Amino acid sequence: MSTDMQLQTTASLLRRGDSLDRLSSGLTLLGALLGLGQYVVASPGTWGLTCSGALLVLGLWQKYWALRVAFDADLFQHLAARAQDLPERTQALDHALTALGLQPADRGDRPWNERISGALTLLRRQALLVAAQVLLTLVFIVAGPWLTFAG
Repeated sequence: MSTDMQLQTTASLLRRGDSLDRLSSGLTLLGALLGLGQYVVASPGTWGLTCSGALLVLGLWQKYWALRVAFDADLFQHLAARAQDLPERTQALDHALTALGLQPADRGDRPWNERISGALTLLRRQALLVAAQVLLTLVFIVAGPWLTFAG
């Protein structure tokens, strides 16, 4: 596969992180409402507050990865659109990232396969955090009613 198609495909995959981010935002909001509901409707229970806090922490952590994935998606898209002068653009990108403190100077001359692999690793981390949020939400939905009877 040519480098411009790899960049375009990677950018397209990374843009899927936006859907993950929207799902996570909903689950984070659910966690906040769950925590507030513990104080408004009933006396605060440790199970509900723990779930709520965990959903909020996972949501904020996911938001960090979502920002990084979106940044990479924009960069890959920009570079794919101008792939004919990729070596010069790669050097300019490395210089800009180093000047802004976003990349150490010694990480500059990496091959594109390594850069693509790193960007997809960020997307996987984001997806794992969203999966953890979904799993925690499902556990709360299934176990929540049983825990109110238990104590």
